[in-house]
Amino acid sequence: MTLAATLKSSAAAVVRRCRLVPVAIVSCVLLATAVASAKAQAISSRPTLDAVKQRGNLRCGIPSDVPGFASKDANGVWRGFTVDVCRAFAAAIFDDPSKVTFTPLTVENGFVPLLSREIDVLARVNTWTLSREAALGIQFAFVSYYDGQGFMVRKSRGANSARDLGGIKVCVQRESTSELNLADYFSASELKYEEVALSNPREILAAYDEGRCDAVTSDISRLHSARLQLKSPDEHVILPDVIAKEPLGPAVRNGDDQWLTLVKWVYFAMVNAEELGVSQKTLSDELNSERTKTKRLLGSYAALGEALGLSNDWVVRIIRHVGNYGEAYDRNLGAGSRLAIPRGLNRLWTDGGLQYAPPMR
Repeated sequence: MTLAATLKSSAAAVVRRCRLVPVAIVSCVLLATAVASAKAQAISSRPTLDAVKQRGNLRCGIPSDVPGFASKDANGVWRGFTVDVCRAFAAAIFDDPSKVTFTPLTVENGFVPLLSREIDVLARVNTWTLSREAALGIQFAFVSYYDGQGFMVRKSRGANSARDLGGIKVCVQRESTSELNLADYFSASELKYEEVALSNPREILAAYDEGRCDAVTSDISRLHSARLQLKSPDEHVILPDVIAKEPLGPAVRNGDDQWLTLVKWVYFAMVNAEELGVSQKTLSDELNSERTKTKRLLGSYAALGEALGLSNDWVVRIIRHVGNYGEAYDRNLGAGSRLAIPRGLNRLWTDGGLQYAPPMR
C-alpha cells in the first residue's frame, strides 16, 4: 500500500470509530485530518524533545477554566495543578518553568491540536479510555489524578445518595465521558432522568445556578471547583456516590517513544520525591544526603538524566521550581487551596493511596 493510501485509510478509520470517542461530531473530520497529518509528519519530523529545545519553549494544552487545575489569577497568570505539571516538564528541560506556552482547550477541541502538532503535550485533565488511545493515535502517559464521577445537588433536596435522584433533570457536558457514564448509571439503577446536555462548564454551572436542572454530574474534583463559583456555595452538597472511574492524565502523540518516556518520568520523579521526603523546603539539605535512593533521584549517584535527553540534575530542577507531587497537590487542590479536596485515592501508596511510581534506578 502506498503512503497516500495508508494515510487515507487511517483517516477513514478515525471517522468510522469517532462515534466511540466522546468528542463533538464536528471534530471528527478535524481529527481524521489531524491523524493523517500527524502520521505524515512523524515520518520526517524531529523527535518532539529536539523540536521543543530548538523552539525554546514547551507548548502545553490545559483546561480552559477549571479552578484548581487551570485558571488565571487576578494578574492574568495561569495557576493550577495541571499548570504545575506543565511547568515541571519545562523545568526539567530548560531549568526554567516559565518556558511554557499554555493553550486552553475544551473537550470538543482538545485532541486536534495534539495530533496536528500545535501542542507538545495535552495535559487538560483528560479521562484515559481505550477508545481514545485506540482510535485517535495518542498515548496517555500516567494518571496524575485519580478521580471519579459524582453529583452535586442543593441541600434543600434532602438527597443522601445518587439513588435518591430518580426523575430529576441533570446537567452534563455534551459529548463527554460524563454523559456516557450518566446514561449507564441511570440505566443500571433503573431510574428515570432528563438529561440537560450543554457545551461547556460555564453553561452547565449557569443552568444549574438558575434552576434549569436539579443536579450537576462531572468529575468530583470539578464539582468541588464548580461549587465555589455558585452564588451560595454552602447551599449545595456533593453526594458521596462515585458512579464511574475517571483516571485523569496527560496524553502525547503516538510515534515518539523518547518523548513519552520523558513525560512519564517527570511525573514519576515528583511522586518518588514525595515518597523520599524531598521537597522544595528540604532540597538544599537532601542534596548532601548519603542515602543511595536520594542521591540517585537527585542525579549525584547515577547519570539517569542522559537517558532522557536531559541534564543529570533534571529532578533537582523540578523540585526547586515546582516541588514534589504532594506540594503541587496541596497548594492547588488540597489543604493549601480554597478547594481543600482530601487526597483520598491520590495519597501515596505508602499511605493507602494509588499514587505509585517505579523506582529511580
